[in-house]
Amino acid sequence: MSTLKLIVTIAYIVVCVVLVIVVLMQEGKNTGLGALSGSSDTYWTRNKGRSAEGILVKITRVAAVLFVVLSVVLCTSWLD
Repeated sequence: MSTLKLIVTIAYIVVCVVLVIVVLMQEGKNTGLGALSGSSDTYWTRNKGRSAEGILVKITRVAAVLFVVLSVVLCTSWLD
């Protein structure tokens, strides 16, 4: 196995672990019965991009893109 393929494989494993952890840390998107009373429209729901949940969503997007890119790179034969 070449050095470049080894580095990409290690990066792929790290991205996979990070993606799993970040997805499991996120809360569910359903609001349940809170949507009936209108309590779902709070400061935190309007400013999710600046909250911890918004950061987790951004990290998930970046990790998902890296996952797809590294998957394509590892499936091609130019690393051999």
